[in-house]
Amino acid sequence: MLTPVRKTDRRIRATYGRYLEEFEVGDIYEHRPGRTITESDNIQFSLLTMNAHPMHCDKEFASKSEFGQLLVNSGLSLAIVLGMTVNDVSAKAIANLGWTEIKLTAPVFCGDTLYAESEVLAVRESKSRPTQGIVTTRTRAFKQDGTQVMEFTRMSLIPKSGHAVGD
Repeated sequence: MLTPVRKTDRRIRATYGRYLEEFEVGDIYEHRPGRTITESDNIQFSLLTMNAHPMHCDKEFASKSEFGQLLVNSGLSLAIVLGMTVNDVSAKAIANLGWTEIKLTAPVFCGDTLYAESEVLAVRESKSRPTQGIVTTRTRAFKQDGTQVMEFTRMSLIPKSGHAVGD
């Protein structure tokens, strides 16, 4: 006969993001879930950002283009992919220090689902902030069929363990 084991009450707080010490060069984070972009997403983002290019909001115009359909606003695609990286890369960040080498390598259409991954390229302690460091990542995004649609490099200012807001 088994004796029941009584568990003590435990409280576990969800974590979000990583500290500087948790990043290792060469690690690749596969960001999930993916995100399907709708026609509504595209038109709302385009109009919100005052980008009324007919390739984003005029289906008849876009149907006569080389793509034959509406293109998703590249600013929306970039924002979604960047957002997908937050939990793994920058949720504890003090600041984003910049994005470089943004490349849009294939078109994104309404109905496409985007997935992304980020590779850690560099990790270094800050020279002027002893409780922080800089993490450089390269993010690549893919459509549901595996076609790469973008990539960019990003630098984030990340706290060391015990030095994040809320620690």
